[in-house]
Amino acid sequence: MTTSGGESVRLAVDAMSGDNGIEAVVAAAALCVQNHDDVQLTLVGDGTALQGALGKHGLADSDRVSIQHASEVVTMDELPSKALRGKKDSSMRVAINLVRDGKADAAVSAGNTGALMGIARFVLKTLPGIDRPAIVSALPARQGHTYLLDLGANAACTPEQLFQFGVMGSVLARLVDGTQRPRVALLNIGEEEIKGVESIHRAQELLQASRLHYVGYVEANDLFGDAADVVVSDGFVGNVALKSAEGVAGFIKDMMQATFHEHWWGRVAGAVAWPVLKRLGARIDPRRYNGASLLGLRGVVIKSHGGADSVAFAHAMDVAIVESQQRLPARIGEDIARELGTDAAVGTA
Repeated sequence: MTTSGGESVRLAVDAMSGDNGIEAVVAAAALCVQNHDDVQLTLVGDGTALQGALGKHGLADSDRVSIQHASEVVTMDELPSKALRGKKDSSMRVAINLVRDGKADAAVSAGNTGALMGIARFVLKTLPGIDRPAIVSALPARQGHTYLLDLGANAACTPEQLFQFGVMGSVLARLVDGTQRPRVALLNIGEEEIKGVESIHRAQELLQASRLHYVGYVEANDLFGDAADVVVSDGFVGNVALKSAEGVAGFIKDMMQATFHEHWWGRVAGAVAWPVLKRLGARIDPRRYNGASLLGLRGVVIKSHGGADSVAFAHAMDVAIVESQQRLPARIGEDIARELGTDAAVGTA
C-alpha cells in the first residue's frame, strides 16, 4: 500500500459523508488533481450522482478520477456499532476496504468520527504494539503548529497508551515536518512534578525512559506557543482543549467584527487594519489545519471536519498524500517495536 519517490498515491475518498456531501468532495477532488500530478482518486458513493458532479467540475473524462459505487451512507448521528454491523456497503466502509485490499494508499472521510474510527479499526486493525488508535491534528502555534493527540477516540487512557501516543506523534512530526527530534510533552494541570493524576505521572516515567525527546508537562495555555512539537493527552482532555480553543477563536472573531461595525470610526479603523487582519486570518484559517489522522492503524485514514468546504477537504486530502508518501503506519510500527525492544514484524494494509 505504500508509495515513495515518483509513485502515484491512490486515495479512496468517501464522497457521501459530511455536512456538504458530494458537491464539496468533488470540488476538492478538482483542486487535488490540479495541485498534484501524482495522485489517483477513487470517489466512493452514489455512482449516478457522482458522475453528474464530475461533469459539472470538468472531471468526467479524467483518467485520474474514478468512481466506486456504494449503496449506503453512514449518517452523522448514527451509532458506530450500527454503522459497523448494518452498513457494510456504506461509502465509508467501502473506502476503507479499498485500503485494506491494497487498491488505495489512504482513505479520507468527513463522516461520523465514531463510526470512522470503529470501522477503520475493525477493517485495518492496529499496528503491533499499539493498543488503541488515536486521533491527532495540528493546531496553529507561534512557530508553526503543534500536534495534539488524542482528540477524542479514547476518553480514558492507561500510561502505556499515553506513551504509545507520544511515539506515534513523534514519528508524525519527524516525517511530515522534518523535525529531527520532536519535543514531546504531556498535557497536565501544571508543570510541577506533583501536579496531575497517577496515570500522568506513570506516563511521564515511561516517556523519560524512552528515546523520545520528552520535555515534561505543559499546560493548555502552552498549546499555541513554542513549548513542544507534540502534546499528549487522553481523548477526553484533548477534545475539551480543542473545542475550548475553537470556541475562543470564534468568540474573538465575532467580537472583533461587532466592534469594528459598532461606530463609523470603527469601520474606518477596520478598513485601515484590513490587510493585517487578512494576513492573520490566512495564517490561522482552520481550513489549513483540516485533516485529523487516525494514528496506530495498519493504513492511513484521515478524518476531515464534517462541515469542511472544498478548500478544507482538499487540505485533508493533502494530509493523506503526505502520510502515504512517508509510509507513516510502517514507520510508526518500526519505532514502537524499537521502543518496546521487540522484533515484531510491522504489517500494513
